[in-house]
Amino acid sequence: MTNQRKPRGPYRKSAERREQILQAAYEAVDEYGERASLQDIADRVGVTQPALTYYFPTRDELLLAVLERRDLMGKASANAAAEGHSMIQGMVASTRHTTDHPGLAKLYVTLSAAATDPESPAHNYFAERYRVLAAEVTGDFEDQQRTGVLRADEPAAHLARALLAVLDGLQIQWMHDPTVDIAAIAETFTRMLAPSDGQGRP
Repeated sequence: MTNQRKPRGPYRKSAERREQILQAAYEAVDEYGERASLQDIADRVGVTQPALTYYFPTRDELLLAVLERRDLMGKASANAAAEGHSMIQGMVASTRHTTDHPGLAKLYVTLSAAATDPESPAHNYFAERYRVLAAEVTGDFEDQQRTGVLRADEPAAHLARALLAVLDGLQIQWMHDPTVDIAAIAETFTRMLAPSDGQGRP
């Protein structure tokens, strides 16, 4: 039996420091959005701004790491809400997570728009994110189509991409007008995915 030893000495301290910086960046962005400064993040950790570059050489790398953490936390929240249910309920739950963290939502929208440029540092991150999400939702939708839970008169891949587009679009609208109940609207859209007469199993 192989013992899994935890990192020791400087390696463990380095990992802990990186985690502290990432958490501080997450909190700063959650509060200030993309306007969060490296100096503010450094102050929260108690290090110099140049020290941040040892762990995150560029601001873009740090912001992308924050988005990755946002995705993980949002997914965890969605999975908890959808336990025993479908991915649709999970996606609706993720919109509620969005409204609880407006600064992170603003960072996501800002970087995703810039990432349409192939030269953007965030281009590969978002391209891969959409590819993985679309594949996961498509697989879930195909399962639901086979059991008659989801309308089967349209390709599951198209419905998956439509759902992702709606969620992204609602996020932008909510940033312009926080009174928009994007979770309720997402629920309305998911009800449109339910089968009606003639839209049951293939």
